[in-house]
Amino acid sequence: MDLSFFTSDGDTLVPTPMALSSWSDDQLHGVAVSGALGRAAERAVADLGRAELVPVRLSVDLFRATRMRPCRLETTVVREGPRLCLVDVHLRQDVDGEGDGEQVTTARASALFLRTGEAPTGEVWMPQDAPQPPPLEVAPVSDEPHVPYLRSDADWSQNFREHQNAGRKTTWSTPPAIVSGEPLTGFQAAAAMADGTSLTSNWGSRGVEHINADITLTLARRPVGVTVGLEASDRVEHDGIAVGTATIFDREGRLGTTVVTAMTNTRRSVDLGSDERARGDDV
Repeated sequence: MDLSFFTSDGDTLVPTPMALSSWSDDQLHGVAVSGALGRAAERAVADLGRAELVPVRLSVDLFRATRMRPCRLETTVVREGPRLCLVDVHLRQDVDGEGDGEQVTTARASALFLRTGEAPTGEVWMPQDAPQPPPLEVAPVSDEPHVPYLRSDADWSQNFREHQNAGRKTTWSTPPAIVSGEPLTGFQAAAAMADGTSLTSNWGSRGVEHINADITLTLARRPVGVTVGLEASDRVEHDGIAVGTATIFDREGRLGTTVVTAMTNTRRSVDLGSDERARGDDV
């Protein structure tokens, strides 16, 4: 079965039901939006023939609801130099959904790609402890999309009901393909799952009560494979504004960090511990 967030129609991406958000029945979730923006940036750099550059940062602004309508991704190379490439991406949609109306930008991203080099000779501090993925007997290595594995005050499982608590959370996920028929890349997987920082930082005893306004992903290297984990590393909240930080990692170790800034949305909170969601039926 071909699981994906979008199908392609020429230069247009058409959302599939897998892209539907829990916040609304006509809104894409941030995993799909961030993944699509990351894919567009990665393709723009590939089109330049710059295979030596690696993605190191993706900053996403989610300033308008992206609807379950066709999406166009427009890229601009802001700066290309010997050691870097900076790309802007805008996700645009027709306001009325008819295909010939006013086009508006609903989300945008800035992506930075750098050329790798020699390792420095001096010693620099780095933390020695690293987040641990679930044991192989719990989550075997696979590139197939799956319901996230979760750890909180409860041990690793895919049962969301067990993890609707105030504990520190870790996730382990393989997302679907961004576009049907295209292989998922490690960067696309990381870009998509960066939105899942909300599960680690804003999911508490009464569900998810904050909605993301932005996402920032930083990477020192690409993931090995397309499965990545997120472990909450910090959270600050004041007057309904929350900043959550997570460490992103794979089975080889730490990759970088993710940060989300979110605003309270308690009138439409998402109860991830309900009977319907707790089974983990959907990817």
